[in-house]
Amino acid sequence: MSDRETLIRQFLARAGWGEARRGRLAGDASFRHYDRLAEGERRAVLMDAPPPKEKVMPFIAVAMHLERLNLSAPRLLAVDIENGLLLLEDLGDDTYTRLLAAGADEDSLYALAVDVLARIAADPQAIPLGLPAYDDIRLLSEAGLLTEWYMPAVLGREIAAAARAEYEAVWRGLFPIARAVPDTLVLRDFHVDNLMRLDRPGLAACGLLDFQDAVAGPLTYDLMSLLEDARRDIDPALAGRMTERFLAQLPGLDRPAFEASWAVLAAQRHAKVIGIFTRLARRDGKPNYLVHIPRVWRLLEAALAHPALAPLAAWLDRHLPPETRTVPTP
Repeated sequence: MSDRETLIRQFLARAGWGEARRGRLAGDASFRHYDRLAEGERRAVLMDAPPPKEKVMPFIAVAMHLERLNLSAPRLLAVDIENGLLLLEDLGDDTYTRLLAAGADEDSLYALAVDVLARIAADPQAIPLGLPAYDDIRLLSEAGLLTEWYMPAVLGREIAAAARAEYEAVWRGLFPIARAVPDTLVLRDFHVDNLMRLDRPGLAACGLLDFQDAVAGPLTYDLMSLLEDARRDIDPALAGRMTERFLAQLPGLDRPAFEASWAVLAAQRHAKVIGIFTRLARRDGKPNYLVHIPRVWRLLEAALAHPALAPLAAWLDRHLPPETRTVPTP
């Protein structure tokens, strides 16, 4: 038995779940893993987030804050911060991904998620004390994953220092445009894989998962993440309806500023995701994400059509022209 497994069993025994059956529930693109526990009628979820690569305090803090906002994050049943172990409420199996695959109504599911985002954006208390900012350093390091991982993979060479410096300068010029809308709580990975439909009233019917990387940032980000999904094609008409639904609940927003902020953050996220999917394949032995890269490139190129993104579009055309925007080998 591994040392990690020993720690887990001791944790579960202390929490009163030592006799429960364990089955792998999910893993994700990080080092975290989730097991479902079952004992009689009782159900719970074990989050195994091994330090130092993973930290559970951000998850704990955001989960408690979402509960204060009367939104549905998994309740904390037991915690072992030092060893990166959490016992969580089991919210069930009705993820948006599964429901949509089974033919559930898209409009109602997306409308619920959009209403949650509008509720967060409209709440002056939405940003908890101590939440890190989605600052330029963080945004730039993420956008840099495109040049760090994807470009060498498809071009067969490292990027020249001067070209990389120019890329970073372009982004620094774009970030003020992204910030021309109010800040709010940004959950960061707000998409159908991390949303659930619960049998609860009102906005509590939307279960929220995978929010440990939450930051304070532009209110456009999570809505863009939902409607420009790296893993799922979304009807543009649906995306348009949901965007209008969000804007109708925040009538004071400047629409051109909202649209420009969206475009910048969409380009930033898609550049990051292309880099991450390449890194997962090449460094971590997880090539399954590569299948999504053509979709993410389509989304990135659509964002580049906004006039504010002209400097980035020009840089990419020079250093990563369309014919090179291929799927890298694992």
